[in-house]
Amino acid sequence: MERIYPESKVEIQGFTARKYDQIMNVMSLGLYDRFIRSAIARLQIQPADRIIDLGCGTGRNACLMRHYLNESGSILGLDISSEMETQFRENCQQFPNVSFRNQRIDTPFTLEQKYDKAFISFVLHGFPHEIRLKIIENVYRNLTDGGKFCILDFNEFSLKEMPFYLRIPFKTIECKYAFDFIERDWKQILGEQGFANFEESFMFKKYVRLLIAQKQ
Repeated sequence: MERIYPESKVEIQGFTARKYDQIMNVMSLGLYDRFIRSAIARLQIQPADRIIDLGCGTGRNACLMRHYLNESGSILGLDISSEMETQFRENCQQFPNVSFRNQRIDTPFTLEQKYDKAFISFVLHGFPHEIRLKIIENVYRNLTDGGKFCILDFNEFSLKEMPFYLRIPFKTIECKYAFDFIERDWKQILGEQGFANFEESFMFKKYVRLLIAQKQ
């Protein structure tokens, strides 16, 4: 798979894609699993929710969300990586109401049904801003009226004011698009795209945020 955005670090492939969950566990010293479980617990998932997981990766998040659903609820994971697809299908195979679709999230698409929630985890920051707006448009198009857009990603903060022991790793690990992402007012941006009634939860000293916005 050719990387469409070469500066981005959310389009991963090869060994990193195949070992993504293990790498995240090691890099976070085992904290990532507890973190993502806590974040998903805050999504207010209802038993019959229909959820799209954009940039779903290995299915780790989808499997965690599935535990909040009954047989009427469902999850559709969207990703373009064949390596991620293999892992997603393997990890979620025991859940008949969890499915995968090979789909770019940065080009227009319309799904066969509307969804109650859209979840995107540490993906949105890895695109140029004009592409982020296209992703938001896709979410709006495929949500039910009153549906929730749940964004787990970096919060807004000043890189210059970030402590140096955090700033250096951030600048080393993250792509250039992330530096732009953290400077933008995402509630204003989402408001201009038809979302309102914002709820937010902060993690890691407010450098990470779960932002939930409702389609109007």
